[in-house]
Amino acid sequence: MATSMQKLVGVSQEDDEEEMEMDVKEEDDEDEENGEKQIAAQMMIGVDEVMPSTSSSDQFQYQPQLQEQVSNQSGGGGARRSRPLEEKERTKLRERHRRAITARILAGLRRHGNYNLRVRADINDVIAALAREAGWVVLPDGTTFPSRSQSSPAAGTSAGMTSSSSQMVSQQIPPPPATLQGVSSGYRTTVEYNACRMKGVFMPTPSPYDLSSTAPAQSLGVVADGGEQTERLPLIAGSTQVINDKQIIGLPTKLPERDFAGTPYVPVYVMLPLGVINMKCELADPDGLLKQLRVLKSINVDGVMVDCWWGIVEAHAPQEYNWNGYQRLFQMVRELKLKLQVVMSFHECGGNVGDDVCIPLPHWVAEIGRSNPEIFFTDREGRRNPECLSWGIDKERVLRGRTAVEVYFDYMRSFRVEFDEFFEDGIISMVEVGLGPCGELRYPSCPVKHGWRYPGIGEFQCYDQYMLKSLRKAAEMRGHSFWARGPDNAGSYNSQPHETGFFCDGGDYDGYYGRFFLNWYSQVLLNHGDRVLSLAKLAFDGTCITAKLPGIHWWYKAASHAAELTAGYYNPCNRDGYTAIATMLQKHGAALSFSCAEHHILEQQDHLREALADPRGLVWQVLNAAWDVSIPIASENAFLCHDRVGYNTILDNVKPVNDPDGRHFSSFTYHRLSPLLMERQNFMEFERFVKRMHGEAVLDPQV
Repeated sequence: MATSMQKLVGVSQEDDEEEMEMDVKEEDDEDEENGEKQIAAQMMIGVDEVMPSTSSSDQFQYQPQLQEQVSNQSGGGGARRSRPLEEKERTKLRERHRRAITARILAGLRRHGNYNLRVRADINDVIAALAREAGWVVLPDGTTFPSRSQSSPAAGTSAGMTSSSSQMVSQQIPPPPATLQGVSSGYRTTVEYNACRMKGVFMPTPSPYDLSSTAPAQSLGVVADGGEQTERLPLIAGSTQVINDKQIIGLPTKLPERDFAGTPYVPVYVMLPLGVINMKCELADPDGLLKQLRVLKSINVDGVMVDCWWGIVEAHAPQEYNWNGYQRLFQMVRELKLKLQVVMSFHECGGNVGDDVCIPLPHWVAEIGRSNPEIFFTDREGRRNPECLSWGIDKERVLRGRTAVEVYFDYMRSFRVEFDEFFEDGIISMVEVGLGPCGELRYPSCPVKHGWRYPGIGEFQCYDQYMLKSLRKAAEMRGHSFWARGPDNAGSYNSQPHETGFFCDGGDYDGYYGRFFLNWYSQVLLNHGDRVLSLAKLAFDGTCITAKLPGIHWWYKAASHAAELTAGYYNPCNRDGYTAIATMLQKHGAALSFSCAEHHILEQQDHLREALADPRGLVWQVLNAAWDVSIPIASENAFLCHDRVGYNTILDNVKPVNDPDGRHFSSFTYHRLSPLLMERQNFMEFERFVKRMHGEAVLDPQV
């Protein structure tokens, strides 16, 4: 279902059936009376049409005739009332049976399909909901047409449009001045699927640049020839319509843009290429990089972000660090008076989407791994993932006498000492601490190298001996030692939730063992983040530190949230899995970096429906979890972006228009510096984007 559907809580299947039966009784009792009233009303209408100029005194002369005609058409009251009592009872039973079936269908759709249907919904509401899910527009009078059509049905039948059968009200932008003969764009209202558990939190107005196929039509004010404005009617953007014999003309070809002049200043950073430093810890192309940095400085970009790769700096021997290439890079950045965001990258590069270079873990770590492969994350089939170290060795002295956490701390402390002057001068404004694969706080549950493909649910990564040791200890403390195992019915990397016994609706994930296992699995993730961030805070005292979370939006509308569970986020539909993470970050004064800023663009893609994905719902659950504990939020784009629609979507997310507290993101990092970004048209759009992020006025807001 589209992201504008939400669960309806508190209505059971039995309540639906009882209410349906009550409706039947009430309607059956009123059928006879309503039938006669309708006949009389039709006769009155017919007389009025035949005698339009009849005076009120003349109309009284026709009353006996009307009563006689009604009496004749209804058989003098005997034809309808003479039906055998048994036939009427059979009709009532059939109606009750039909409504009972409908009630069960509606209850199932609410409970398992996340359809937002009113309590007294009927089959028309079901059909309308299915049609809207398929991308059609359904008006209140039943008129239905494709949402992307270039012409809508004749209006006049309805003065408003509901985006779901729950009668959601579209928010309107004030009508345009009388001198304009066109439309005024309105933001569409979206009721999120998981709003039931986010009751009372801020839900933003969706951007007018969201070109999702499920977005409802824009509302517009029509200006008549005389300059008088008529009622606001629904219209598909870009179409024409005849209303009261007046044709709407001069519709804009592009949606009006929001004016960001005077909005809060949000710093913009640009992520440097992954291979800016080669394996010898040297700048790969210093002259070319210098030219690009100067161009970025010319449009007032605030700074750059760079990965400090563990596999490059401490490549050959423990505690032998080579920072030469980074020294030269940082000096270049300082001379241009730019800022720096650095990433402590304790993972390998290569093998993931977007990786264009290969930077493995340090050689000495790989040697240890060959003799003891248990230091890497392992799936149920025994496949190792050398992308990063298993969290099971955080406190195990298996790395030449050091634990994994000690190795991370020594690396961060070396960096802090080496670049002390950059910290003191404020050149380094933020340090992002790598906490897992791709630097994100998550399990490597979806490795492409092991055959995972979107939208697979992934697999649990807890089968190395150190993780199993932790699981066994937790099971024994619980008093159920036989729970010291991973789920045996959780499917494989590319399974879907309904195909597994663990993740399906009513599956084992919500049983006693499932809840125990998932609680342990997610707690290991929290403990790892807590340990590493506590040491990062010690190493970088006085500098902002951040932790990065990914946006795992597929299967978000499934009850189990299977893809999130395998990644370590215990966030099924009946539990909030992100509040604990936000609280842990707040404990260490860390900010949240969330790669989600343009996820609304995803909603244009049809495959999201099949994957029960909900990028918007996920984004606002995570953001509200962070804002509830008052931690800063930094963001970056997860996908390549060079067009105005994408930039506008990012802007609307970074600076929410209707946040009652005026909250906004603390910074934004653009991924990433490339020749494509430097192309003239793309760079002009990026410059315009930077100005609007800084709250400056732009000269062509409607171009």
